[in-house]
Amino acid sequence: MSDPRLPVPPKDAQAVSQALAAALRKEIRATGDLSFARYMELALYEPGLGYYSAGARKFGEGGDFVTAPEISPLFSRCLARQCAQILAAIDGDQKSTILELGAGSGVMAADMLAELATMDCLPDRYLILEVSADLRDRQQAKLATDMPEYFPRIDWLVNLPAEPIHGCIVANEVLDALPVERFVIADEGLQQLMVGLEGDRFCLQSREMPVDLASRLTQCLRRPVTDFPGGYASEFCPLLPSWTTAIASCLARGMLLFTDYGLTRADYYHPERASGTLMCHYRQRAHDDVFFWPGLQDITAWVEFSTLAEAAAKGGLDLAGFTTQAHWLLALGLDELVAQSVGSGQKAQVELAQQVKTLTLPGEMGERFKAIAFARGLDFALRGFAMRDFSDRL
Repeated sequence: MSDPRLPVPPKDAQAVSQALAAALRKEIRATGDLSFARYMELALYEPGLGYYSAGARKFGEGGDFVTAPEISPLFSRCLARQCAQILAAIDGDQKSTILELGAGSGVMAADMLAELATMDCLPDRYLILEVSADLRDRQQAKLATDMPEYFPRIDWLVNLPAEPIHGCIVANEVLDALPVERFVIADEGLQQLMVGLEGDRFCLQSREMPVDLASRLTQCLRRPVTDFPGGYASEFCPLLPSWTTAIASCLARGMLLFTDYGLTRADYYHPERASGTLMCHYRQRAHDDVFFWPGLQDITAWVEFSTLAEAAAKGGLDLAGFTTQAHWLLALGLDELVAQSVGSGQKAQVELAQQVKTLTLPGEMGERFKAIAFARGLDFALRGFAMRDFSDRL
């Protein structure tokens, strides 16, 4: 559980991690080695103990990582502009709705509502689907304090809405937290990486991948296993297709939009990308030790957007655009918003310039992060993909 590169957690946090580790060991000893997806699910979502279920701060400078909405309100203001295009087209007989999946600290919801208000395009409802009770409490406290005039429009869900919505479903950095399976191509063939025990220590074990799981993986790879070099390791998300079609069923008319870091299938499973994309985040440090204090760090994998697009199509949605975060923000008027936001002080101008660089430069978030949108019942092009659309690469 120790790594000299990483800060030592405080005692109370260590106690939470130790309780989760005990629960993991108990399950392994009762049922055998865990699939990596099961380990990741428990490490992130085990009630009261998992990373997204316990009470530690996760977002912002005092947390483990910083998301685009935390970096700058410009991101959420651009997103609001894209949503406004959809909301303006909703028939007045229908309740216009924005559904945000996993609202983090609540800052994106606050900044979006503020921008939509300035555009006179507020939705009738702003729904937040949040499975973490801790994050839900934090979001409610923030939005009740910061946005009292809009708070009556906001409601929280723990399950998908019972009736399909008319409007927008949005999610920022949600897909990367879906549990993934890890695999390696060895001399013996396709191997599934499992989480087992050596004494009390967690370790990775390999086994021949079950036929049904291997079949789902080959659907993702779309190339023979023999095309990959020995020792090639990566991951895939078995949950992604069914999860996506379930989300798609919640949209009666409007847009489903994801922003996240990821790659197309051809790049994700390129033979030279031989170690996958799995990464852990702890106190603003990225590392690859998935067993470092379970429950106290985020575990993520990059999104494979080609499989996502295919799943959305099976859910009856049309692909409406796929581009880099930089192109998406610029198409939505980032430059105009920057001009409106420039303060009189030099410090404010420097901070704003740094925010824009982080959001748009290729070496920062500009190219690693993508925006992908799907539509149902829309007869117009989405503004965010007018500058460049890379849908043909999917």
